[in-house]
Amino acid sequence: MAELAVDSSNEQSIARIEASGMHYQEINEKVRSLIEQGYLRIVLEGVNGQRYIGDGLTSNVDIVVNGVPGNDLGAFMNGPNIFVNDNAQDAVGNTMNAGKIVIRGHAGDVIGYGMRGGKIFVSGDVGYRVGIHMKSYADQIPVIVSGGRAGDFFGEYMAGGILVLLGIGYENKEVVGTYVGTGMHGGTMYIRGDLKDWQLGREVRVFSIDDEDKGVLLALMEEFSDDTTVDVGNLEISDFLKLKPFSHRPYGDLYVY
Repeated sequence: MAELAVDSSNEQSIARIEASGMHYQEINEKVRSLIEQGYLRIVLEGVNGQRYIGDGLTSNVDIVVNGVPGNDLGAFMNGPNIFVNDNAQDAVGNTMNAGKIVIRGHAGDVIGYGMRGGKIFVSGDVGYRVGIHMKSYADQIPVIVSGGRAGDFFGEYMAGGILVLLGIGYENKEVVGTYVGTGMHGGTMYIRGDLKDWQLGREVRVFSIDDEDKGVLLALMEEFSDDTTVDVGNLEISDFLKLKPFSHRPYGDLYVY
């Protein structure tokens, strides 16, 4: 797996932390201290399952993670960029508000839970319930792009934002599980591959790709490729399906008012 290159042209702005065996609280304390000292890029070495890395940060800093971060990477994050040169566990970008998280491997379940802004790019596969409760407001439009496949409940209860599933390496295979878009009442999904009716939640329908969709997809794929080094040059826009909810009140019939 190709690693993100660390620009050494200005070493004074780069700090490195050997995180092997270090408790996550100590990692985050060191990261915040380095940010206060004015470092623009922080490289974490030897990360192995530590949770909550980068949570709640608001500075425009780049954090490079060498190793596998634990749950809730970048939760409540509001500005930084996190680059992971490996896989990541569950709940990446939990309630994230702004910034970017790039995973140059696979990621687990519940990616982008309640995400309100920013972008998450995952080179490989993602697990279950990705994008659950995503929402958008005004110009805050959260985005998740996965290069591989996804598990069940993709986009569950989604209220806004954009989910993109590229399905690279799964041509002519199932790229997503079942209950896609269950409870979805906002936002848009773009899935490259075939979908059967039984895979879809009752709240979503398949719509045609238009010129606006094409522009959105091309821009996101270019950015995704730049950040992950995944080659998307052979992907055809015509192979994507667009999923949107057909109602903004999917459970309206369950209530009397």
